[in-house]
Amino acid sequence: MKSGGDKEKPVKPAGLGDEAGADVFNMKQLRRLIRLMEAHDLSEVDLRQGDEKVKLRRGGVAASGPAPAPVVYQGHPAAASAPAAATKAAESANIVTIKAPMVGTFYCRPNPESEPFVKVGQRVSADTVICIIEAMKVFNEIPAEISGQIVAVLADDLQAVDFDRPLFKIDTSA
Repeated sequence: MKSGGDKEKPVKPAGLGDEAGADVFNMKQLRRLIRLMEAHDLSEVDLRQGDEKVKLRRGGVAASGPAPAPVVYQGHPAAASAPAAATKAAESANIVTIKAPMVGTFYCRPNPESEPFVKVGQRVSADTVICIIEAMKVFNEIPAEISGQIVAVLADDLQAVDFDRPLFKIDTSA
């Protein structure tokens, strides 16, 4: 890929969808997509063909987890603050930030009259739908992909979100 001001153009994998009715979900095509993901440093590809759907993702939940806390040097560390700092560090190690997997509009509820998908304090499992992100007129249900308790909702309903924008914080120890 070129750097600088050049705009990226969509990549159409060779042989993908060239033939009428080609099956993009066979292993040969999936392997080809994985190689393209690696070559172009893509973290996720989401494909649909009729009623069939496949999502390929490189990396894991740990990669989108919280960054390690920065080490701050204090000239004269107080002995009394050490236990409190250790407790806070242990708590933050269990907090995972769920980030937007795409650019779009964030919806916290399935429709304006419904309750939100999740609320602070609610327990979720990996397959719990926590929000919808509308991208290009497609409403994508976003699952939690981890189990735990919602400790913060970081986006407002109908808010435009960018890729990797923090949406939720989940305590995985709960």
